[in-house]
Amino acid sequence: MLHKDQRWKSLKNLNIGTMTVNRLQGISVAIKLYQLQLKAPKPMKVICKTPSPGKPPYYGKEYHGAVSRDVADWLLQEAGEGSYLVRESQRAPGSYTLGLRYGGMTRNYKLFYDGMHYIADKRFNSMNDLVEDGLIHFYMEDKAADYIKVMDAEPIYDKHSKYATVRLPRQRSSVDNMDQHHNFSSHRLEDERPPEYNNQSVVDGTYIPADKIIVPRTAEEIVVQYEKAHNFKVHTFGLHWCEYCGNFMWGLIAQGVKCTDCGLSVHKQCCKQIPQDCMPDKRLIKRVYGIDLTTLVKAHNTTRPMVVDMCIKEIESRGMDIEGIYRVPGMLDDVDYIQHSFDNDNENAKIGPVDVSDINAVAGAFKLFLRQLPIPLIPFELYEKFMNAAKITNEHERSDSIYNATKELHSIKQAHYQTLKCVTDHLRR
Repeated sequence: MLHKDQRWKSLKNLNIGTMTVNRLQGISVAIKLYQLQLKAPKPMKVICKTPSPGKPPYYGKEYHGAVSRDVADWLLQEAGEGSYLVRESQRAPGSYTLGLRYGGMTRNYKLFYDGMHYIADKRFNSMNDLVEDGLIHFYMEDKAADYIKVMDAEPIYDKHSKYATVRLPRQRSSVDNMDQHHNFSSHRLEDERPPEYNNQSVVDGTYIPADKIIVPRTAEEIVVQYEKAHNFKVHTFGLHWCEYCGNFMWGLIAQGVKCTDCGLSVHKQCCKQIPQDCMPDKRLIKRVYGIDLTTLVKAHNTTRPMVVDMCIKEIESRGMDIEGIYRVPGMLDDVDYIQHSFDNDNENAKIGPVDVSDINAVAGAFKLFLRQLPIPLIPFELYEKFMNAAKITNEHERSDSIYNATKELHSIKQAHYQTLKCVTDHLRR
């Protein structure tokens, strides 16, 4: 029989590919965290044996009325580890306190109820669930405190997450690098050509030198460079492990956070370490209207939202000679139909003349899409720069200011830059 250290030494000599010994040891620790949760003390209510007048209907037999802190402490000591009770505060009638016994001491917390029981941000259907979740966290922090503090020091994210196999290399880290390595006249796709305005600006017709217009090399590069932060929300999981550190996500409810756009699930403390590499899943993005531009284009792997391209194509094919286009409103029913068609069918939406005869409705649906963007086409932080640039009377100064604002937009919101470029090109026609 080999000694434990000898077994690990032998294992190191095996060819196990990417599954390294450290990874196996990490899995072992993660399993131990799960086993620790199972060993946490179980909640045990201290039942009040005498009726308590004025008992709130949402508390049960654990309610002891307006007893003092000393009496509550004595009752919990007698009941032992994991015991709990609820009492009314003697100093503030109408306020309620949870007394909980753990680690040989009594802990007191102010209780709240709004249809569900809570102490902080987590909501529970019953007092028993609230106490059980608290005991699990106390026990985990008590038995594995040192490991929990450093559990994100050796993440598995870059090697074992679903992003590791699909994340493409970053081509350029700044707009300046793009300007240095790309020549406007020799590198661009046909569908990514800037507006044919003889080097005019995208705002008011001011002339801008061609070498100052920022255009990525390929459509694939454009989509890759769209950085997007994860949209994390507190989530309740079943038996689940963190996709960043690989450790068990302990607790009864709200054990961690989940990205609503891509489904990435991690501990709350681990989410602070996640890079801005969210890859939205179309299955989780339930609609098109009212969705952030970057989320939308990454989910559909396009440089611009399909609403923009399809509506512009339709308008330019049969609406350029219509008087009042974009000014005359279309029928509301037709606009609603177009919106629902995009939300449900995405790029297969039917907005042709057979399905929507009123081209003003297509223009109205396009305007509605831009109006419902959670982050405007020109983001809030750049709006003043664009407006101030447009007001400059000196042509050369205006050109430089617009270029700088456009360059900054390209740097921080590439999806917005590509969409704005397309929209202004369309409006110029």
